[in-house]
Amino acid sequence: MTLADLLPAVRELPAQDKLKLIRILAEDLDTEENIWPLEPHKIYDLPTPYDTFGAGRALMEAMKQVDSQGE
Repeated sequence: MTLADLLPAVRELPAQDKLKLIRILAEDLDTEENIWPLEPHKIYDLPTPYDTFGAGRALMEAMKQVDSQGE
């Protein structure tokens, strides 16, 4: 069975089942040895906008610049 065969059925799942599927697949990947470029059993920090005070201000300033260039 291919991914193309599975996707229609997966897309019809309720959100809760999709989350369970994500967890199952992530756990399966965690036990794989060759998941390049990731290393097994390593924790990766993902940057998020949380606790980056001023990020919203910088975004607003960038949006204002784009708006002013369009006028």
